[in-house]
Formats: sequence, structure tokens, C-alpha cells
Amino acid sequence: MLEKYKKYIDEDHSFDKMTMLGIFALIVVITGVFGFLYEFVFYYFNSGMTEFYWRGGNFLPWINIYAIGAIAVYFLTYKKRKHPLYVFLVSMVVTGIIEYIGGWLLYEFGNGLRCWDYSSEILNFGNINGFVCLRSVLSFGIFSLLLIYLIVPICFWIAKRVDKKKFIIFSCVLCSIFLFDELYNLLFARLLSLPRASDIYKELGFHYIYFN
Repeated sequence: MLEKYKKYIDEDHSFDKMTMLGIFALIVVITGVFGFLYEFVFYYFNSGMTEFYWRGGNFLPWINIYAIGAIAVYFLTYKKRKHPLYVFLVSMVVTGIIEYIGGWLLYEFGNGLRCWDYSSEILNFGNINGFVCLRSVLSFGIFSLLLIYLIVPICFWIAKRVDKKKFIIFSCVLCSIFLFDELYNLLFARLLSLPRASDIYKELGFHYIYFN
């Protein structure tokens, strides 16, 4: 096992374009779900361990900004995977920028919408306008290490051992389901006045967090 892992670190891994598409699709799903689980647990503690909250605005447990950050981190750090400190530091900066820009855009062009506000959360040292804080970028740096040194090699391992056609179809179909869920709630439901996931889940008794 250690020998195979060393091989992942030391050797270049080449896949054809369609297989890489399947790998990225799998990364998008895994990291988006991971982000949901992280926030699900964090906001439980943030609320004083009294209530669980559904995070994100989708039917499925997936948050887009984690997937966006993961793809950015992959492209900027994968080739430097021999240097964990580089991966960690670059990931902190990149994900911090993505988080700040994402939060600012939502606030400025979404009528003051805030999907997170670190100024009102625990462990918020160094928060900047509530959009980013030291705890968040440190967490994302650690998560990025998990991405490059655990999730990516697992995806590579799966891609090499599963039939190529089956792998691509499964990964892309799975990713498409999550992305359609995102597009439906973000765009289609608004344009066509259809019920959104948050509306339905609220009726079912799910709890959401509201930031002023």
C-alpha cells in the first residue's frame, strides 16, 4: 500500500480526456457532499449543539463552493504534490479568495443575501466583513490536503480499475444529477416560479440558518 501511495506521489499519471472528465465529475460530487457534511456538523456546534441545520439550497446534500474550490486547488497544486506545505499554503490563499469573492457577490448582487456570516459565528478570529476568517481558510487548507493526498488518489485508483466506459458513465451521470439539482434551485425554479428545495424542506420541518 505504501509503495502504491509513493508511486502516486512520485510518478506522473496520465489519463485520456474522457477519463479525466469522469475523475473531475467524481471530485465535484465528493467534495460538494463533504462540504455539506462539514457545515452540517459545524453549525450544530455553532448553535450550541441544540439543532441541526440543512445547509445549501438543494434537494441533495451538496454545496457548490466546495466543489469549485476543489477543482481550483487541484489545478494549482496537484503538480506540486511532493510539497505538502506548498499545497496547504496555496490552498489557503486560493480558497480564501474564492470564499470572499463568492460571499461578496452574493451580498452585492443578491439583495444583501448572506449564506454565511463569520462575524456572528464561533471561532471567527480574523474575519473580514464576515466573508472569510482564519478558521475557514485553515480548515480549507486542511481539506485541500485531504483532497490531494486522499480523494484524488482514490479517484485515480477507481478510474484505473473500473471499466473505462462504466466509470465515465457512472461519474458523469452522478455529477449531472447534482448539477441539475443546483441549476433547478438556482435558476429554473426562480424563472418558472416552481417550488425550491428550501421551500419543500421547510414544510417538512427542516431547519435553515438565516443571517442578517
